[in-house]
This record gives sequence, structure tokens and C-alpha cells, in this order.
Amino acid sequence: MLRYFLKRLLSLVISLAVASVVIFVAIEVVPGDPASYMLGINAQEDTIAALREDLGLNVPVFQRYLGWISGLVQGDFGTSYTYRTPVADMIGERMWVSLPLALFALTLSTLIAFPAGILAATKRGSIWDVLVMGVTQLGIAIPNFWFAMLMVLAFAINLRWFSAGGFPGWENGLFVGLKALLLPAVSLALPQASILARVMRSALLDTLDEDFIRTARAKGLTTGQTLRRHALRNAMIPVLTIIGLQFSFLLAGAIIIENVFFLPGLGRLVFQSISQRDLIVVESVVMLLVFAVVMVNFAVDLAYAAVDPRLRGRS
Repeated sequence: MLRYFLKRLLSLVISLAVASVVIFVAIEVVPGDPASYMLGINAQEDTIAALREDLGLNVPVFQRYLGWISGLVQGDFGTSYTYRTPVADMIGERMWVSLPLALFALTLSTLIAFPAGILAATKRGSIWDVLVMGVTQLGIAIPNFWFAMLMVLAFAINLRWFSAGGFPGWENGLFVGLKALLLPAVSLALPQASILARVMRSALLDTLDEDFIRTARAKGLTTGQTLRRHALRNAMIPVLTIIGLQFSFLLAGAIIIENVFFLPGLGRLVFQSISQRDLIVVESVVMLLVFAVVMVNFAVDLAYAAVDPRLRGRS
């Protein structure tokens, strides 16, 4: 297990190093100078040059990359060009919205998908199977922002059970915060639950056809006992993969939902920073999200080894 862990850790470090280069280069080659954007089209050249020097944009690209990476390693994300405040503070404020939203949505997705996938697999060919597959196909086909607008129309405008957007802050209480995140979380969770339910059904059907399942039934185990003790454990590997990918998507890809509900999260921060040419904020936030994705995949790899010890011997 130690060897497996070390190999995955080395892969994680290499992935982060490559990602940092790609992110920095991709953002640096985007047309538009931050200093010129901030000062406007009528700014004088010497004024622009002075601002570029103040922002540290006049040094060579490679030197800026090394400074940025060394700062990230030390927990220093730099200073925002636009707001002149530490990027770490801006990220910290918005992480308290994006991270709970992603966890909330993932929890809802799992709670919906597991029973639906298990029901469809155990009732293969029945009306329940057809119903689950039909609903999940609809969930995959409809974009999450359309779900979001429908729920705003139904529950915020017509029924007035929820606010149409905004976040009151956790200082007003856990219930108030979760209520504000409920509609965005459901909007994110429904398409992901549809995908996860179909994967759970497929993985479980493959497992239920195995010889060891028939052996377990022949020994006198009930369907429920066979499902709990043998089938679910062996069907979890592809399901864990999807859960890991979904958490990464929910954390990094909620920019549209955050804008629909006017949530002050990381996605909205990136959107605003791109429009303002605040490159240091974009680079740092994207790198942080990449780090989160890589760490989730690392955790999923370790979960593989815990679920199926045979994988340790293949490392």
C-alpha cells in the first residue's frame, strides 16, 4: 500500500507542475494588457509603464512564473491588480460559498442516485427500470442552468419560498445559509444524479451477473444480503470515479449557476476577474481549482485500493 501511495503522490506532483505551466502560459498569451485596461484608452504611455512596473508586469515572463509559483507554495497568491487586496483573502471569502455548495450538491446527487440506480438494477426490465432510465435521460439532456431558471421561476417568484439569489452569509445561521444554497445545489445535483444513477445501474448489473453472486444466492443469502455484502462493494469502483469527477466539476464548474443566483463564489470571482483582466486572480483561482481536482482524483485512487486490494499489487 505504501508503494501504491508513493506512486500516486509522485503522479500528483507532476500533474500540478505541468498544470501550473499550462495555466500561466495560457493566461499570459491572452490579448490585452491589464495596465492599459485599468487606465483606459486615453492613458499616457508613461503612466501605463509606471503602472506595469507597480504591478510587476515589466519583468520577464519566466521570472514572473517563478515568483508566482514560489508564492503559491508559501501560501501567497499575490495581490489583485484591480482591488489591490491579497488574492488569498478574496479566495478565502468565496470558498465559504463554493465549497459548501459543491458538497451540498454532491450529497443531494448521491442521495438521489444511489437508490435510483439500485432500484433500476434490481428491477431490471420492469416499469421501475424504464421509469428511472427515462427520468435520468431527461436529467442528462436538460442543462443545469435551465433547471436553475425553472426553480427560480417556480419557488422564488411564484411561490416565494426562497430568495431569487444572493447569499446572506453563514453568520446569519446554518439554516439560513443552507436555504440560500438549496436551489443552486438542486440545480447542480439533478444532472449529476442522473449520470451517477445510470453508472450505478450499469456497474451493479455487471456485478449481479458474476458467478460469485450466484454462489452467494445458492448459499441461502437473500437478495438484499447479497446486494449489501457482495454486489455493492464490487460495483463501487466506477461509481467512485464518477463521484470524484462530479465533485471536481461541482467545485470548478459552477460558474453559470453562481451567476444565475448571484452567489459570491469562486466561479463568479473568476468571471469578474477575466472581464477586468485581473490575471493574477484568474491564475491563482484556476490553479487552486486544478489542485482540488487533482487531490480529489488522488483520494479516489486511494479509495480504489481500499475497496479492491488487488489494485495495490498492480501498481
